[in-house]
Amino acid sequence: MKIKVLYFARYRELLGLDGERLDGEFAVLDDVRQTLVAKGGHYALLAEQNLMCARNEELCRLDEPLEDGDEVAFFPPVTGG
Repeated sequence: MKIKVLYFARYRELLGLDGERLDGEFAVLDDVRQTLVAKGGHYALLAEQNLMCARNEELCRLDEPLEDGDEVAFFPPVTGG
């Protein structure tokens, strides 16, 4: 399965990437997140409890099922003030 991953805000800045492509077996969006966190370094930021995510440009939860060719995005938690 091929998945396109996009990073936004602080994640993009710290990773130094707009996005990347991953190949693997991903049943749900959290499988992608766990694969990235396992890379270590700044990817550990994706282990945040309140991170936001999207599948094919629609906000979703980490248990969202994935299909080959999907685009997923990760956003840091949003705080108001």
